[in-house]
This record gives sequence, C-alpha cells and structure tokens, in this order.
Amino acid sequence: MELREARLEDHEAVAAFTRETWPDREGEDYIPEVYPEWIDGEDTHTLVVDAGDDIAGIVQCVLLSPDEAWCQGMRVNPEFWGADVSKRLSYGAFEWARERGALVARNMVFSWNAAGLGQSRSVGFEPVTEFRFAHPEPDPDADPALEISADPAAAWRAWAESDVREHLRGLALDTDESWAMSELTRTALERAAEESAVVAVREDGLRGMSYRSRIAEREREGETERFAEYGVASWDDLPAARALFAAIARDAAAVGADRTRVLIPETARAVSDAAYTRTEIADEPDFVLSADLSAERIRR
Repeated sequence: MELREARLEDHEAVAAFTRETWPDREGEDYIPEVYPEWIDGEDTHTLVVDAGDDIAGIVQCVLLSPDEAWCQGMRVNPEFWGADVSKRLSYGAFEWARERGALVARNMVFSWNAAGLGQSRSVGFEPVTEFRFAHPEPDPDADPALEISADPAAAWRAWAESDVREHLRGLALDTDESWAMSELTRTALERAAEESAVVAVREDGLRGMSYRSRIAEREREGETERFAEYGVASWDDLPAARALFAAIARDAAAVGADRTRVLIPETARAVSDAAYTRTEIADEPDFVLSADLSAERIRR
C-alpha cells in the first residue's frame, strides 16, 4: 500500500467508505461533501493510503499557525482495518507538519468515538482538554442586564485571567479553519473585533468574554440553516453567564443567524451554569488531543 497525496480522482473511492462512517449515529459524514475543497486548500495536506484498486484511508493536516498543526478527517476503509493504515496516515501528516515548522499537532475526537480515541493515543496523541457546545437562541431583544463591551483588550484580559483558559489550555475555535482549535491570542481577538464581533462583560470588573469565530450555512432537514459560531465563552459567575449568553443571542440575531454554537469548557460548573440559565447544551462533550512533533516516539 502506498502513502501519497490525495487527488481529485480519488473522490468517489473516498466517498464510498465515508458516507456511513457512523451508521448508528444521526447525520452523515462531512468528508464526501468537502473532499474536492480539501484538494485545493492552502496550507493543507491531504493524504490517502492507496491500496491499488481501492483507497484504504484518508487524513488531512492543516497548518493553523507557524507552529500549530491540526489533523482531521482520519478515516480508515473497513476493508483495511488492522493493517496499520491510521499509523501510516498519522505519521505522514506529522512529517509534513514538522517539515513546515510545526511543533505540535492536535486533533478533536467525539467523546463517544472510542475507536477514534484509541487510534489517536496509539499514534502519539495525548489528552489535552474537553469542551461542549452551548446553543443560546438568537434573540434581537435579549437583554444582558450587565455592561457589555466590544473592546478586544477587555476580552483578552478577561480570557487571560480566567480558569476557563487554564482548563482549555489556551485553546479556542480557530477563525479560519472550521472544527479546529488553536491558541487564542490577543491578535486574534483584535482581528475578531474588526471582522466579526467581540463581547466582554465588564461591570464591577471584567467578568466574561466571547467572540464570533464565523458565520456559516448548512442544510438541515431540507432547509438552509444559518448559524453563528462563537469560539469560546468564559465567565466568572451566574450573572455574567446570563449576560454573556444574552449578548451572544443578540449578536447572532443581528447577523441573521437561525442557530448558534458556542464552545464552553466541559466542567461541572460551566455546564451546570449554562443549564441553569436555560441555555440549550449539547448532549455530549468532545475531546482534544495533542502530539509533540519533536518527540522521537511519534516519528516513523
């Protein structure tokens, strides 16, 4: 079997084994739809294992910053389970990222995906953090009740001194790559303030923050749904949580979103705070893992 760069003509072979990646879960795998875009992406490298008359597996690696890489879309054709396909793909992605100066590669695995978690650990990924999505309903009349600022400096300071930052190891949703996490910097918040939105709760001190990472559309039950995504939400107490979710709801309505997705830390306090404010939360968390690309144990 040959490890090589993916080609457009591999599309149907890849789609054939990824259309029903998780047959017992609701929803389809996204790879058949996005595969053509993966071939032409900038700062990305999509690899397949070519088994001659079939494709045995696929993965994509994306350079998010000069020293951060993100691995995603790891799929192995069931016909080739047990043939170390995932290791070939992972080490190939690590090598590509390392050659471009990356020092760390991360990935995200659904908490229910035991096979994916085990595979990630087997190739050198170590557990980093966990998070969950909250979904405040867009509402143009939402009243935060506390002072809300769009100052990125205030948002940065609220983030820099928060327990949430420590729990998430400084990570939040990347503003360029969907479903990817990178280190949240002050520069990133300044960019968000210019291009999208930044929210800081600053009444009687800096008590919370968030930022809009992107707006996207997707098909859901035959209709186009527009959703606003917020890269992280951090707050100090329940009043700040209420104010923050209200500010997010108002911002989402202002950009015409039908739905929101807000990353919150998977902690008992954060999840129960969101529930207490009657904000919809996802049923399950997601895990983030990280591989030290300088470590000999993850080299071929």
